[in-house]
Amino acid sequence: MPIIRIEMWPGRTHAQKAELARVITEAMVTIAHTTPEATIVVFQDVAKENWAQGGVLASDAKK
Repeated sequence: MPIIRIEMWPGRTHAQKAELARVITEAMVTIAHTTPEATIVVFQDVAKENWAQGGVLASDAKK
């Protein structure tokens, strides 16, 4: 049973997450030869103050 974890900043809508879950599941079924029922997608929203890139917190990064 594949478990796919998606970490991203908050702000995606329910509809966006539903579409992501659908297409990611379809890709896993097609490529990894699993079933939709066995495929789990977990979304975790990570606040920008808990995410750093290049040693800089995303909440402090200049836009």
